[in-house]
This record gives sequence, C-alpha cells and structure tokens, in this order.
Amino acid sequence: MRLENKIAFVTGAGGPMGQAIALRFAEEGAKIAITDISERRLNQTKEKLQEYMDPKHVFAIRANVLAINEMREVIEEVSSIFGNIDILVNVVGGIRDSTLEKSIFEIDDERWDQTMELNLKGTFNCTKLVAPIMIQNGYGKIINISTIHFEGEKGYSDYGAAKAGVASFTKTAAKELSPTINVNCIAPGLIQTSVLERMDHETLEEYRNQTLLGRLGKPTDIGNAALFLASDESSYITGHILPVSGGIWPHL
Repeated sequence: MRLENKIAFVTGAGGPMGQAIALRFAEEGAKIAITDISERRLNQTKEKLQEYMDPKHVFAIRANVLAINEMREVIEEVSSIFGNIDILVNVVGGIRDSTLEKSIFEIDDERWDQTMELNLKGTFNCTKLVAPIMIQNGYGKIINISTIHFEGEKGYSDYGAAKAGVASFTKTAAKELSPTINVNCIAPGLIQTSVLERMDHETLEEYRNQTLLGRLGKPTDIGNAALFLASDESSYITGHILPVSGGIWPHL
C-alpha cells in the first residue's frame, strides 16, 4: 500500500479528476478528506470512497476554496479529525463560460477575472493553510493541477495565463517550502470530463489526432500520476511539471 496511513486532502473532489485521484489514493491505503462546492457531486464521491475503505476514514465537507476563512475552518477540522494532513491535491479550476474558446477580443472583464480567481486563488489559499501543518509534522506532498496550455494556446488566453500562474506558483512554493514539502504540478491534456460537452466533434478529433497515443485522457490517468507524486517513490522530485497528455508537450 503506497499511501498507507497517509492523510490526503483533495479539493474539487466532486469532479471526474478529483474523484479519480481520491479513489486512487483510497485504493493505496490513504485516509481521505474531500471537498467540493457541489454537495451533490461531493456526496457521490464520498459514497464511492466508502466502497473501498472504512467510512470513518472518509471525511467530506462542502466548501468554497476561494473563501479563505471558510477553508481555514475546513482545514482545521480535517486536521482535528485525522491529526495531520500529509498530502494536498489542488484540483479546483476550469472555465465557467459555456463557450470555452474565445479570442482575446471576445473575453470580457468578468470572464477574465473569474478564470484567474477560479484557477489560482483556491490553490494559493489551500497551500497557504496546509503548508504550516506539513512543516510542523516534518513531511508533506502538494500537487497542483495546471494544463498543457500553460505555455499558450489560441482561444484560451485567460485559461492559459491562469494555469501558467499555477505552474509558476508550484515552482515558487517548491523553493519556499523546501526541504520539508515536495511541491509538484500535473499538466493534463484533454481529459474525458464534462468539458467535452462544450466542445464540438471537429475540435475533439483534431486534439485526438495531435496525441501520440491516439486517444483522449481518462480521469484515471490523472489519478495514477497524482498517486506517483503523492507517494514516497517521488521523494526526490520537486518543482516539476508533469504533462499527462498523450505525448503532447507544452509549447508555444
């Protein structure tokens, strides 16, 4: 069991990637605390987790990671219940707009600000609040979620810039929190989540053809990568951005 007796806190756990990460950690022996802004989706993940593990080793609480005072209370409760937090996975992010791809000229102030906040603020808040617990206990793994678009992608100026911020924050945190905490980042390609419902068939096929493996990513692909970065097998890796993208490398 690669995470036996470890305490993992996963944000955005109601979504496909967050759920896949939480389930993979549970399979490897971790005790799991999860949060999501959607109570319905959060409870679905909680029910699936309880199929793998003792229900008392699962703690689920609805919360908004963008509200630091709310998250302070959540993290204090998680720490009180489990006594520690060994692993933090910051999954929350995305684009709220129903239209994903927009030019620089089409993106208004509201979308720009929302995208920046959604992708950066929760990651910052949770890292800031959890890191002191890890430092006090002398151990910690933090995993952030960026995207291969962080180097730039036409039609995603806001999302790419926000995720570039996540990548940069990962490297800064790796320096500031060393040597106690390993901080790494996963840069997914296009993963089979609800985002596919907002993309046309032509765009999906174009992306699929760009991959070396000829397929879209699955949430479990992200779960497996997160497991490696959360385990002691990655103990000499920090400040790294790991593309999980079927061979597509972040590029301009």
